[in-house]
Amino acid sequence: MGVELSGATLLPETSFALLPGRCAAVRGPNGAGKTTLLRVLAGRLRPTSGRATLFERRLDERARTVRQHVAALIEPPVLYPDLTLRDQIALIVGAWAGAAARPDVRPAAWPGLGEEAIDRFEIRHLETRFPHELSSGQRQLVSLAVTFARPGSVLLLDEPEQRLDPHRRGLLGDAILAARESGVAVAFASHDAELVARVADTSLHVGGAAV
Repeated sequence: MGVELSGATLLPETSFALLPGRCAAVRGPNGAGKTTLLRVLAGRLRPTSGRATLFERRLDERARTVRQHVAALIEPPVLYPDLTLRDQIALIVGAWAGAAARPDVRPAAWPGLGEEAIDRFEIRHLETRFPHELSSGQRQLVSLAVTFARPGSVLLLDEPEQRLDPHRRGLLGDAILAARESGVAVAFASHDAELVARVADTSLHVGGAAV
């Protein structure tokens, strides 16, 4: 699959399969198409050549199955300005709990961290703060907590380590491994060689081949 816009190549032709319980690091220089690939895999962008599918159906974020199974942190999630961190997580947990209970919905591979995400990312001391009271690094941790709190079968992350110190990058690695070990298919773009070495079992160089 590939993506072109007005004659410009946003994603060169790429063949890629995400498998349950596997973690792929998406590598390449800035502008190579890593974020574009993740958007395609999230169903947010349709490829102009080839196909992107989930459960043998075209990926489209408007489809209930895609929303149920794909958890993505590609752009910062929208946080409600009048809700505290604790409220944000409770909202996410409550929303997805209802979907999981439906008999006509295929269950996700992983239930997510739920409210435990606050402790996994060590932000319990921030739980009563509003979004405008957070630093950029704290907002990144909150974004990760919101993403990992929900259930999913596919986890997509775009440079999730940004603005995190080494200790918190370790917490991120722990969370990715927990998802992977529960059968989630993970793909993440990253420039952190240490994180890649720890959690990925394959790498895809955009414009190249998986190794």
